[in-house]
Amino acid sequence: MRKIFFSLLMVFSIGLFAQEDTTVVRPWAYDGFFSQQLNQVSFTNWAAGGENSFASTSIAVLTANYKKEKRTWENKLDLAYGLIKTQDTPTRKNEDRIDFLSKYGRSVSPKIAATALLNFKSQFTAGYNYPNDEDLVSAFMAPGYLLASLGFDYKPVEFLSLYLSPATGKFTFVNDETLSALGAYGVEPGKTFRPEFGALASIALVKDIFENVNLASKIDLFNNYTDSNKPNRKNTDVNWQTMLNMKVNKFITASMGFNLIYDHDIPVPLFTNVGGEEVQTGTGPRTQFKQLLGIGLSYNFKR
Repeated sequence: MRKIFFSLLMVFSIGLFAQEDTTVVRPWAYDGFFSQQLNQVSFTNWAAGGENSFASTSIAVLTANYKKEKRTWENKLDLAYGLIKTQDTPTRKNEDRIDFLSKYGRSVSPKIAATALLNFKSQFTAGYNYPNDEDLVSAFMAPGYLLASLGFDYKPVEFLSLYLSPATGKFTFVNDETLSALGAYGVEPGKTFRPEFGALASIALVKDIFENVNLASKIDLFNNYTDSNKPNRKNTDVNWQTMLNMKVNKFITASMGFNLIYDHDIPVPLFTNVGGEEVQTGTGPRTQFKQLLGIGLSYNFKR
């Protein structure tokens, strides 16, 4: 009996080792982050004074990444929209972002891939030069930006990417008659489209730097080395976005971040203080900076 038992045990063990690995490796991976941030201030008989206000910002970040053998395809959609209402002013937007990035690559070495990149940026709704709510400064596809590029993506580690391209097309769209007539965002007055061709460097980092603390930062540097205005060829367009998400618990997240932009072709209003009032004296290229800080409900999923 003992011999039969050990014989059966041996046959069963051999069968286990002989079985093929049936684990299915899925080429697609999905990730999503949703956040609803709220901020409210209220005063009642407050001796020091103050103004009631309420702000709300919705954020959605979706990724769909494909990886199989030597091929990778990374897709990211970053959306944000926010409104603010104060006691003495109408409702205005304080955040508006559409950012879609797609990269398709084929490995030429363990850390380098030949890559095609496509990046689209715009906003959902019209923006105004407040407090003048009739002075339009932006709208959907005014501006809209499209980058189409061929280059190489270097990933020394999983959370860091360095993309370099000597051949990048940058296309600026201003599909609003009023803004187009003004020559806004670098287009010629009356035109709705401006093409540029140059070099692109893009550095992206996404990493959990501490437990429940995630840092995402991306900087794009574009140089139009074919600019018909030769002195302008030395200028580099900069777009740097950074977001730090701190998870308080399963459903509450605190976020802080900034967006820095410099584009020599985009003039911004210049002001001078005259008699205690800010008076616009002209326009010119300047570094644009936006900062945000908020806390709210959040939801994250991974597949």
